[in-house]
Amino acid sequence: MTLRIGAEEEFHVLDVKSGRLVPRARAVLDRLDGPGFTTELQQSAVESNSGVHGTLDALHADLAGSRRRLDVAASSLGLASVAAGTVPLAQLNPRNVTAGRRYRHMADEYRRVADEQLICSAQVHVDVPDRDTAVRAMCLVSPWLPPLLALSASSPFWLGADTGYASWRTMLWQRWPTAGPAGHYTDAAAYDAALKELIRSGVISDPGMVYHDVRPSAHQRTLELRICDACPRVETVVLVAGLFRALVHDACDRLARGGGPWCDGHHEWLRVATWRAARSGLEGALVDPVARRAAPARVVLHGMAVRLHPALEASGDWENVHELLARALAAGSAAHRLRRAAEDEGLLASVALLVAETRGAPVVRAAAPTGTTRVGRAGPVADGVGT
Repeated sequence: MTLRIGAEEEFHVLDVKSGRLVPRARAVLDRLDGPGFTTELQQSAVESNSGVHGTLDALHADLAGSRRRLDVAASSLGLASVAAGTVPLAQLNPRNVTAGRRYRHMADEYRRVADEQLICSAQVHVDVPDRDTAVRAMCLVSPWLPPLLALSASSPFWLGADTGYASWRTMLWQRWPTAGPAGHYTDAAAYDAALKELIRSGVISDPGMVYHDVRPSAHQRTLELRICDACPRVETVVLVAGLFRALVHDACDRLARGGGPWCDGHHEWLRVATWRAARSGLEGALVDPVARRAAPARVVLHGMAVRLHPALEASGDWENVHELLARALAAGSAAHRLRRAAEDEGLLASVALLVAETRGAPVVRAAAPTGTTRVGRAGPVADGVGT
């Protein structure tokens, strides 16, 4: 049985002239016809929701089409939309929270954490037979989520500075009280009881504020991946979706055959593995999910693909994932590409790369008149302009 998949992508809204983050998501949304797009906590972000698909090719076409629609809407306003964990050029402004009672409560309750929510992620949904299976499968897939984070890592910069991390979004995100590993639950009843306790504590207001790295969807019969940065290249989202579907397929199969969870639910090593992936991306070591020892990212991801080969074949994804993974490892993480562009030509070149990769176009850099900057269809370009 092929498990269907879908994805949610979050996009930053940038000003064309400066390349800086701006709170103009509502204006972009007003230019978009039909469903599929919505607001986020910060007025500088737009969320896109795909349809439900049986194949990775169909998911790719859907996501690419949504990006084109979003780009047209943003461009008509002198704006650009980019998919990345963070953007190089941004400023904090507590007044830029999206209107609405829920968002206002979050801003008032969580203060600086909410103020600094200038981050975007990519989320993947995969069908599961029932909620019990979804809860039990979380335990089996959790050890393999940090490698997926490494694949998606696209946030080396924060407020104009290089953080030294491949995914600084992860460091910011983990400050929310419920963010991080999902833990181990015997069934849906145990998981739902834990959610009720969290809400009764008063620390969170509703189930939607449970920000585990993976969770059963509150509204659909799916398991939802939440650990990843937003990805400049749509192919990265598709690769992550293919691997996550295989993880869920493998977990469901093991549970159906009576193979109990081999994840012990210990948060300490999962947090360590997540930190390592956020720090290194694809360019350093990861924590191998089986040996729990440091290993090169390439080795861990190749081992993951081999382990999931039967599940990938069952979904018809093996050739697609094998090719996309080879490309991803050859190109390096988005964080590495962004950092290299900034080192060569400054932060605006990094912004240019983000815009171009989000649009699916090759990067085109042209000299602008001295002392000016602009963001054209190929992205922001500059001549001798730094930050």
